[in-house]
Amino acid sequence: MNKQTQQLIFTLIKPILGNKYGILLLCVIGLGLYANEYMQRDHYAYAGVPQEQHLSLQTFTRIFRNDGFMLGYSEWRKDPLWVTYHLTPITKKKHFKRPSRFSSDIRSLMRINHDDYLKSGYDRGHMAPNYAISNLYGKSGQRDTFLMTNITPQRPHLNQKLWQRLEDVEANKFARWFQDVWVITGPVFDEHITTLKSGVEIPDAFFKIYIVPPKHANETPRVLAFLMPQKVRGNEPLSRFVTTIDNIEQRTGFNFMPQWDATLEHKLESNIHTRGWRLKEVSNLPSRY
Repeated sequence: MNKQTQQLIFTLIKPILGNKYGILLLCVIGLGLYANEYMQRDHYAYAGVPQEQHLSLQTFTRIFRNDGFMLGYSEWRKDPLWVTYHLTPITKKKHFKRPSRFSSDIRSLMRINHDDYLKSGYDRGHMAPNYAISNLYGKSGQRDTFLMTNITPQRPHLNQKLWQRLEDVEANKFARWFQDVWVITGPVFDEHITTLKSGVEIPDAFFKIYIVPPKHANETPRVLAFLMPQKVRGNEPLSRFVTTIDNIEQRTGFNFMPQWDATLEHKLESNIHTRGWRLKEVSNLPSRY
């Protein structure tokens, strides 16, 4: 459930917390709410909610649903490990004032806040992008993208240039060309752990996976995947960072489309697919900054 629902529920149940029958009732209600929450998750992901390939502290996530996107958050790493969202064409651009500060997420145990990134040398990098989510899902969607559970450390040249260019392409090109695009994105970590002073683990790279669902039963989905390291100049062609979904899954420890059968999974995830994505048109578009 989203954070607004959680706040409302807490307000309603606070008066009965001291009553044993009230607590029993709350347990029953809680189980019902969790069952409903669990069933809703597939609506926020394409071909199933991302799954850990092997149980470990490094890949264990708590799943949070927000307005327009869903994410798997790691309390251990203090980062989102994957974020999913759905893009359709932006027909009329909305202009919301950008929040002056990022917000701590009340659902998170670690409560990472805006100041935990101060003077770190790293930007607060959005995983679900402010631009696309705010234009498609409104002010509440924008507000949720500024929750710290949606944020991970990115070097400025990546965040403000290369990553920003890819976010513009997905929102203004891919969504318009294909009408229906699912995105999975997140950080990649290697075995050499480095953190901010606040304990937030610093990723070594970031990935994006794009899926265009088939329009007809005899067609297969169209996919494209990127893997971008932290250390970039920012003006590199996007096509330089195209990779396979298998590579990303191996690097992250997640199965991102668990509902695909083995044949489809091998066909789409083991090879690089660029046909039809018009990468030559978008690969060298300039950054906004």
